[in-house]
Amino acid sequence: MAEEASGPTLLSGRQYEVKTMKKKMGGPLEGPPSELIDKAIAALDDWRGETLTRIRKLIHEADPDVVEAWKWGVPVWSHDGIVCTGETYKAAVKTTFPMGASMEDPAGLFNSSLEGATRRAIDFHQGEAIDEAAFKALIRAAVALNVSKR
Repeated sequence: MAEEASGPTLLSGRQYEVKTMKKKMGGPLEGPPSELIDKAIAALDDWRGETLTRIRKLIHEADPDVVEAWKWGVPVWSHDGIVCTGETYKAAVKTTFPMGASMEDPAGLFNSSLEGATRRAIDFHQGEAIDEAAFKALIRAAVALNVSKR
């Protein structure tokens, strides 16, 4: 006799993190994207908030024309298309580059989502230094790739 599943629906790690973030941010996520990103960072009262703040600053330094958005429960930075997203997990802050597989990565920053045909990601862990010059170069490369596809 087959046993019926009961109880709460299991959430994926990403779904759990988004649900937790909504709760920490105080309910519905409404308002200008930059304010939502500010709220998300403030809700992360540990190393992840500091890391996401640093990543955000580096993105703006690399491309002053980048546009911030809030999609899928995470910060998104765009310039003629998505440049990258900023996702937070318990053990990492992840920046996902949707066209990362088409980009050069001479410093070898991509360390996640390497098996995919299009995207690549960087997982930043607690205590790790960020290679700022290499990260900015990836941001500029993503922008250049987006512009070239217009």
